[in-house]
Amino acid sequence: MKRFYLVGFLTLTLFDTLTQISIKYAGAHALPLEFSAAWLGRLFGNLWVYGAVLSYIGAFFTWMTLLRRAPVGPAFAASHLEIISVLVLSSILFNEHIGWGGILGCALILLGIIFLAIGETSAPEAENDKTPNAEKLEPGA
Repeated sequence: MKRFYLVGFLTLTLFDTLTQISIKYAGAHALPLEFSAAWLGRLFGNLWVYGAVLSYIGAFFTWMTLLRRAPVGPAFAASHLEIISVLVLSSILFNEHIGWGGILGCALILLGIIFLAIGETSAPEAENDKTPNAEKLEPGA
């Protein structure tokens, strides 16, 4: 099951990252922004727009598959790994500066994911079984 989570969240991160990078490339190729047929042609003639749409659909289906099995808390936290990957790739591909605030934010995201995962694995199984007592089910007791 751990391999399922690892592969699933890496796939989700890949799709989410590809979506964001594709949107950035599509936006850069669609400039200058204007309301005209030429601009719409530039926008929809760009393959990055379709890459963004397809990778967003892939992320959606990956996320829905993960939510069937993964605990919600750690799953939601781990879904934010894309913030780190997009930050790093934007620095490389678009020459964007990563400041100390960005580095600290990435570290806090990773710490949050780790703490939620540890908390989820150390939670006792008895908490998940919340079957009511038989006395509470009987009317008039």
